[in-house]
Amino acid sequence: MTQSTPRERDERTAVDKAISVIKSFGKDAHVGLGVSELARRAGLSKSTTFRLLGMLERNGVVERSGTAYRLGRILQEIGAQLSTPDQDRVRDLLTPYLADLYEATRGTVQLAVLSGEHVVYLNKLEGHQRLRTPSRIGGRMPAYCTAVGKVLLAHNAAAQDATFQMPRHAWTPSTIVGEDALRAELWRVRQSGVAIDRGESLERLTCVAAPVMGPGGEPIAAISVSGDAATFRPEMHENVLRRVCLAASRAAVQLRFATAA
Repeated sequence: MTQSTPRERDERTAVDKAISVIKSFGKDAHVGLGVSELARRAGLSKSTTFRLLGMLERNGVVERSGTAYRLGRILQEIGAQLSTPDQDRVRDLLTPYLADLYEATRGTVQLAVLSGEHVVYLNKLEGHQRLRTPSRIGGRMPAYCTAVGKVLLAHNAAAQDATFQMPRHAWTPSTIVGEDALRAELWRVRQSGVAIDRGESLERLTCVAAPVMGPGGEPIAAISVSGDAATFRPEMHENVLRRVCLAASRAAVQLRFATAA
């Protein structure tokens, strides 16, 4: 009995510290933070924080990109059960068009909406050969480093302002983080009507996205198709992507579809 008590205390202490690290992400849970900043926020040593992050990563609670960490798939899957009625309506309306895009391209296709300065993935269809992507149904990503996010940000001034006020982590060497460069990118996206993720969220991933417009002429969602950067050519899929999004937009307008977002 006397020997079990210290071990129990140690286990409780480890759990308390791990929870402190998770809580330390705060509003940056989907943006990503380095070990030093997480250690400072949690009031722990850097070595202890690094060890705890390794444990949390092995269990899917956090995930790493370069030197930064963000909340991982386990917590995102739990969050996926908390979708809003508006998000459910968007998913129900647009999933058939997502299926049309998959049938035409056989690529990994995704449906997402904007939530503040992040995107929330409402649905995702994949082929037999799974493509590694940072997106999961119900998961979130910073909008600035994704194709669906950029195409939605390009039409939303308030979300742009929030994005420029938040810290922007470079997930890959291609991530656009500078304000001037990002503003120029969003202007190009708005002019062209499509956004391309050129390895900005994951180095080996290329993605092209277009918006689905609602009755007010503003996007209610974005649809994308992705592929391996070594072989995927966004320009080869732009026409079918535009056609699918146009058909989806017409359906939304005919139904006078609008969300509270």
